[in-house]
Amino acid sequence: MTSPSVKLNSQSAHQLLDYPITRLANSTSVIVPAFNEGIAIGALVSELRAVADWREILVVDDGSQDDTAERARTAGGQVVRHPYNKGNGAAVKTGIRLSTGMFVLIIDADGQHQPADALRLVAHLDTYDLVVGARSSQSQATMFRRAGNAVLNWTASYLTERSIPDLTSGFRAARRSCLIEFLHLLPNGFSTPTTTTLAFLKAGYNVRFEPIDAARRHGESKIRLGTDGVGFLLILLKVITIFSPLRIFLPISAAAFGVGAAYAAWTILTQSHVTNSSVLLIVLSVIILLVGLVSEQISSLRFEGRRE
Repeated sequence: MTSPSVKLNSQSAHQLLDYPITRLANSTSVIVPAFNEGIAIGALVSELRAVADWREILVVDDGSQDDTAERARTAGGQVVRHPYNKGNGAAVKTGIRLSTGMFVLIIDADGQHQPADALRLVAHLDTYDLVVGARSSQSQATMFRRAGNAVLNWTASYLTERSIPDLTSGFRAARRSCLIEFLHLLPNGFSTPTTTTLAFLKAGYNVRFEPIDAARRHGESKIRLGTDGVGFLLILLKVITIFSPLRIFLPISAAAFGVGAAYAAWTILTQSHVTNSSVLLIVLSVIILLVGLVSEQISSLRFEGRRE
């Protein structure tokens, strides 16, 4: 005699499988920072609404001069307008402040990210505090951008001692309470993804990089080689000094000390005295080390004193 068993039809099993993702989506506020993205914004909002029943879709119109706000509102998004252009980061911060969900999903308005991938990111928020959509290198438009991102990824991996495949992806999902902790650190420009990723890793939060493929964006990129290239260099310096200063200051100090000591030894052997150059290099190495130690203490205090 066989024991009775409970059988689920395929539709019931599919509903049970999707329930956790549905629950997470219902608790997620979608934030779409947009500046002159009238070409793509309507389709993006419509596709997002078709993918899941989100808590809300907040389109932050960052002072657009086209019909971005009208198209987003027609598609069913809740539109918040800036009176003038403040920057991508400022739009993201506005969205975070106004969001009401337990989780936040940030997606660019240019159409390069697939709304269907949003559920893949959100599905991991039960375990991870930040899930980043990591683009493949082939998904990035130009050789310059691929090279620049590769440098940033390598630098960030060195600073955090963890492999970071995509530091600058604007497609990410996170716990809102964690994002609020670092809101004061986020710049108004294009480095919000960089800052949030490193802040989460430095604070010891769980971070996952989910592989995705990005399409070509609609319209022209808002990033300019000249001004934004200099900006990204400044971002790199800021990242170093805020998150892991000693990992930069210590090697520079060691190199200066090594060169100074070696030059001093050579001049003692060949000229029977120590030159001013070698002394200056050794003193410089000590100063750099001390600055690094102070910076490291400031960095530690910043995170130890963060709001719980």
